[in-house]
Amino acid sequence: MGKISELELAISDLRSAASTINDVANTLAEMFSSEDTAEPSAAEAPVEEKQPLTKDEVSNILMGISRISRAHSQKLRDLIRKYGAHKLSEVAPEHYEAILAEAEVIRNGG
Repeated sequence: MGKISELELAISDLRSAASTINDVANTLAEMFSSEDTAEPSAAEAPVEEKQPLTKDEVSNILMGISRISRAHSQKLRDLIRKYGAHKLSEVAPEHYEAILAEAEVIRNGG
C-alpha cells in the first residue's frame, strides 16, 4: 500500500471517529439538557394572554353558522336576544366567548 493510500485510510478513520464522538456528544447533551430544562410547572409557566375576540370575528363565525339553515339563523337571533340585544353590535364584548360557545352547539345541531 502506498503512502497516499495509507494517509487516505487514516483520514477516513479519523473522520469516522470524529463523527462517532460528535454523535455521542449530541446524545449526552440532549439527555442532560432535557433534565436541566424540564418544563416549568404550571405555577412557573408564563401565562399567555389570549387576544380578546372582536365583533367582526364573532360576526363572521355567526354568519357562517346562519348560512347552514333558517333554523340556525333563528336560533342565533334568539341567542343574541338572550344577551339583551337585538343585534351583535349591541352585545357587550365580554359575552363574545359565551356566544360563540353556544353558537357552536347550534352549529352541531343542539
